[in-house]
Amino acid sequence: MTTLRRFDLAQLPATPWKNGGGHTREIACWPPGAGLEDFGWRCSAASIASDGPFSAFPGVDRQILLLDGDGVHLQGENIDHRLATPLQPFAFAGESALGCTLLGGASTDFNVMTRRDRWRAEVAVHAQGVRLAGSPHGLLLAVSGRWRTGTAAPLAAGQGLCWTDAMAPAEVVPDEGAEARLIAVRLLPA
Repeated sequence: MTTLRRFDLAQLPATPWKNGGGHTREIACWPPGAGLEDFGWRCSAASIASDGPFSAFPGVDRQILLLDGDGVHLQGENIDHRLATPLQPFAFAGESALGCTLLGGASTDFNVMTRRDRWRAEVAVHAQGVRLAGSPHGLLLAVSGRWRTGTAAPLAAGQGLCWTDAMAPAEVVPDEGAEARLIAVRLLPA
């Protein structure tokens, strides 16, 4: 039986970065309670308030999407990417030494990290109803609009669901008449 955990980004604790350049709200990780050195996968939202280096995570694949703000310019080891278009996933190797420069004011992004020898992530953004394929672990985050997911209460912007047991395919549908966006992450064994 699938266990769903509902979350609200605004209610998650914000952990300041060591360099003072922002803070992170951890949404979920596997195994539960794992730290930055021993997670199998991790999903979070980060607020970037100043220029500085990105933390390196050897052996980790990363995907990042701009949620709001002006975005950032990521530069380093064969990477020169402007993360300026909201909800466009950008994938890169976690061991890459990257510098981050704000493109204006502070920005907030959504991050998925997976240990490449154990897990892989499929990240998609939806603007209309969709039948999501099942997955062993995963996460939904409503970015805008309200989304209905079967028997669970509707998800408003900033709210989501996470599961760590097998989830069967499911229909996810936005309410009519509003611009709606939903991030869907399927976490699968490598």
